[in-house]
Amino acid sequence: MKLRQLVLATTVAAAGLASALVSTAATAQTKEQFFPVLVYRTGAYAPNGVPFANGYVDYLKLVNARGGINGVKVSFEECETGYATDRGVECYERLKGKNGGATVFQPLSTGITFALTEKAPGDKIPLITAGYGRSESADGGVFKWNFPLAGTYWVAGDVIIQDIAKKAGGADKLKGKHIALVYHDSPFGKEAIPILQERAAMHGFKLSLLPVTHPGVEQKSTWLQIRRDRPDYVVNWGWGVMNSTLLKEAQATGYPREKIWGVWWAGAEPDVKDVGMGAKGYNAITMQHGTEKGSAIVKEVLEKLHAKNQGTGPKDEVGEVLYMRGLFSAMFAVEGVRQAQTKYGKGKVMTGEQARWGYENLDLTQPKLDALGFKGVLRPVSTSCADHMGANWARIHTWNGSKWEFSSDWYQADEQIIKPMVKAAADKYAAEKKITRRTPADCQS
Repeated sequence: MKLRQLVLATTVAAAGLASALVSTAATAQTKEQFFPVLVYRTGAYAPNGVPFANGYVDYLKLVNARGGINGVKVSFEECETGYATDRGVECYERLKGKNGGATVFQPLSTGITFALTEKAPGDKIPLITAGYGRSESADGGVFKWNFPLAGTYWVAGDVIIQDIAKKAGGADKLKGKHIALVYHDSPFGKEAIPILQERAAMHGFKLSLLPVTHPGVEQKSTWLQIRRDRPDYVVNWGWGVMNSTLLKEAQATGYPREKIWGVWWAGAEPDVKDVGMGAKGYNAITMQHGTEKGSAIVKEVLEKLHAKNQGTGPKDEVGEVLYMRGLFSAMFAVEGVRQAQTKYGKGKVMTGEQARWGYENLDLTQPKLDALGFKGVLRPVSTSCADHMGANWARIHTWNGSKWEFSSDWYQADEQIIKPMVKAAADKYAAEKKITRRTPADCQS
């Protein structure tokens, strides 16, 4: 009898211990904020996708090294999209419910963004599309779950024309000029067209539209047309191998590289390093930052990660353009969660829906950015229900044959042009999808 009681007591104690362990493990698991990471480390766009992914993941690692988000550690999982929309949607479906649920998705593809914009509201998961995606999604009154933080393609196109005008001697000097848009024949490339058409109508310049088929290695016919028509300026809306191919074709054609402006996805080291001096003079808009190897955030990454062999990619790329783009995109994801904690509980894991509130109420002041290590890299970003972009500043940098150098002061996109375009496009989308604009009450939710 005593033996039976002893066995029973031992069994109960063991069960209690097992239950406690499971409970502890579950608690530990729920204390992690999960960030899915959509990447393309393979395929035609890998040379540009890899440094972005490395910067993104390094920042998440750095957050943990700093102690988490008010004590909440972050977890992440990569999923390879190959820059293909169908694979991006598969990754979304696979990761959205993992590890307690996804905090936010950053597709790094305008095509994937278009697809996920249809899914995010039902799943209550926000999308950050910093510098890409649907330009009209800056209108939070219609696009509740989309956040094109710090810039859209219409901002980029507008500032490029501003810089061309300044170098021409003023906007009035554009009348009668000819600008050719060489663009990736995809949703990404086509985003440039409306803003350039708007500016062409304003200033009286001719705009030629020259699409380039994915992945962009075949441009012979495009450059035969440019050689024949001799446009005054070329705007390059390329990505991946398309950019270096364009610069090589310009060199072969004898078209001056200083007359070419690239979008901020066509102004990084992989785009020019194989062309070298042949790309000298090529201009590209920056998404505020350029190559930032001397920045405080880069020094911290090198010290806390790479010096301990915990960095994601090669040490040499830390601080390069696309690495920095990934780094600050992850920072936006994290800081939205930190902001959400001010409403829903400091030191708690946020749901996707709670994080959405954080992204809609971002208040990244200059002191906050400086404290995070982004002094001299980024300007303040402040969002609201009406404005899901939060900043519209940009600069131009120019390739000098061996490195990028800033060649302009700060520009601000012309909201008198862009805001009516955003509202008209958002209203059209809302009508097509039967979406009602958000009420003031919804804006407080």
